[in-house]
Amino acid sequence: MSKLCQAALALSIAVACIGAAGAPALKVLGRDFEFPHSLPNVPAKLSQFSGLEINSFTTNDGVKLSYWEAGSGEPLIFVPGWSANGAQYFNLMALLARHYHVYVLDPRNQGLSQRVERGGRIARFSMDLKEFGDHLGIKSANYVGHSMGAAVLWSYIDLFGTSGIRKVAFVDEPISIYAHEDWMEKERSEAGGSTTSPERMVAAFTTGGPASRLTTDLKPFERAQLMDSPYFENSERFAAEFVKNDSKALARVLFNHAVNDWRDVVAQKIDIPAAIFSGDESNNLPSLRWGAICDSRSSPVLIHCGRTGRPLPDVQESCQICWGSALVPGASIAMN
Repeated sequence: MSKLCQAALALSIAVACIGAAGAPALKVLGRDFEFPHSLPNVPAKLSQFSGLEINSFTTNDGVKLSYWEAGSGEPLIFVPGWSANGAQYFNLMALLARHYHVYVLDPRNQGLSQRVERGGRIARFSMDLKEFGDHLGIKSANYVGHSMGAAVLWSYIDLFGTSGIRKVAFVDEPISIYAHEDWMEKERSEAGGSTTSPERMVAAFTTGGPASRLTTDLKPFERAQLMDSPYFENSERFAAEFVKNDSKALARVLFNHAVNDWRDVVAQKIDIPAAIFSGDESNNLPSLRWGAICDSRSSPVLIHCGRTGRPLPDVQESCQICWGSALVPGASIAMN
């Protein structure tokens, strides 16, 4: 290789490294934030989480995606659910960053990531996740998908296999949201079907359309309104301060998400250590029990999180989760 080529290569590597360097979250967000509740082992202010950074990368279809990161060591990547974002993982990141290099990817049209009209499909979201790992230069990581984030991981495994995943956790996501009209009740329950009209479900979630138990699972609506957990209230108020959701942008992926059926992936393609999380109040529990039984290749651990029926950021108050060999060995901590 000529000296000129060597110099060009060194320069390109240096530029890439500069682009990958994270910026302090306080600088990116532009101001401090004081949480309404003081919690054990969690910073009371944004400025007290000195290692929290926010960075971004651009996908191969030209979309700028943001991600949050903190800590060092074995990589642990969180994939948020529909409409969720890294700000809601503040508590989790503060706790886990003491043991791992934690990342939370803001999916396209969510969080601090770019709003675009293209790519509103779970398959594209899983490609974004693949490109995220490539951007970080991570050959293998632990992954956690909450709600729709679990579906993104199922799609990732379907398309790219499991060679880049050390261990995986799926948190409270039905394996098929759409309930086919010709299904018997047993099949509907095991698949997790909660709607026969994806259009009405999307309208209920994005435009205030009429919602009933015939339209969708109402439990997320009901539980999210309670604000009876200081952990949940802290993360929700923090996210609301810095993230402004666009209902039209959020709606673009929801229909596609609703009509996917991942039973073949769950039953046949997961060949790595896995954990499945749900709560006693979750209507997804029967579906996830089915998944734990049918997934004979990885023999996943099914973990009940007490009475929680809310999104992931509320898990800590409901139970103490020992990750053990199911996900990240050596840590027994409270999740939030």
